Amino acid sequence: MNENHFNRMKNDDGFVAALDQSGGSTPKALAAYGIKEDAYSNEEEMFDLVHELRTRIVTSPAFSSDKILGAILFEQTMDRKVEGKYTGDYLADKGIVPFIKIDKGLAEKENGVQMMKPMPELDELLRRSNERNMFGTKMRSVIHEPNEEGIKAVVDQQFEVAKHIINAGLVPIVEPEVDINSSDKEKCEEMLNEEILKHVNALSEDENIMLKLTIPTKANLYKELIEHPRVVRFVALSGGYSREEANEKLKENDGMIASFSRALVSDLNVDQTDEEFNKTLQEAVDSIYDASVNKK
Repeated sequence: MNENHFNRMKNDDGFVAALDQSGGSTPKALAAYGIKEDAYSNEEEMFDLVHELRTRIVTSPAFSSDKILGAILFEQTMDRKVEGKYTGDYLADKGIVPFIKIDKGLAEKENGVQMMKPMPELDELLRRSNERNMFGTKMRSVIHEPNEEGIKAVVDQQFEVAKHIINAGLVPIVEPEVDINSSDKEKCEEMLNEEILKHVNALSEDENIMLKLTIPTKANLYKELIEHPRVVRFVALSGGYSREEANEKLKENDGMIASFSRALVSDLNVDQTDEEFNKTLQEAVDSIYDASVNKK
């Protein structure tokens, strides 16, 4: 593990940028950027275009270590280069800690939740992640309903894979997202908090994780997790909230920082000049940083 990256993630001000849309979410990300599906004819061309977008983001002067602690990448982005360097190395040279999304998407809904699909090639991906100088990983499940059996299964699966990642020398971001449109979001979060605490309390002193959760309905619900010695950092996903709404909710939670995706890049457009693009990105970065560090 890179100790400099560990100390930066644990102690420094800033937030984590999520640039890890993949597979089925890539066309949506490109469409939001102003590139329609008729602009590419196959998956290779699609991923070339999304890498151009991500390259434009990470090379922007607005995307700097002054306010951005880390960035979560998609597997293909990790394996591609930015200005002649592998993306993780390019980010690290800017002082930004690189993470890799490792999950293969969501299974069908069962017991009110969506588990992660099987990851048969996980060992090979973790090996390459170390080779590409990733610091950590990210994996996502989704909770829709306050179903005790389902929530327990999601958390058990997340921590089973997290142990595997820790053994590979990486820091896992555990991400059991609670759907913001859940009919009983607060109850889901209370149950999730209890399940995660059981697992975190069982970690040994050399086992460290990060958590990425939906901003809770009840402010500071996750205070014990945020302050837990085994939790390197607690980051929040925007979950479909607008940037303004996500920022306001984030400010209510002490010690929680952002790890936004759509809320970070939603106003960027392929037709913007570099000056317009950089200005728009800077405004987003500034507002998310402010919500991450300036609490009410």
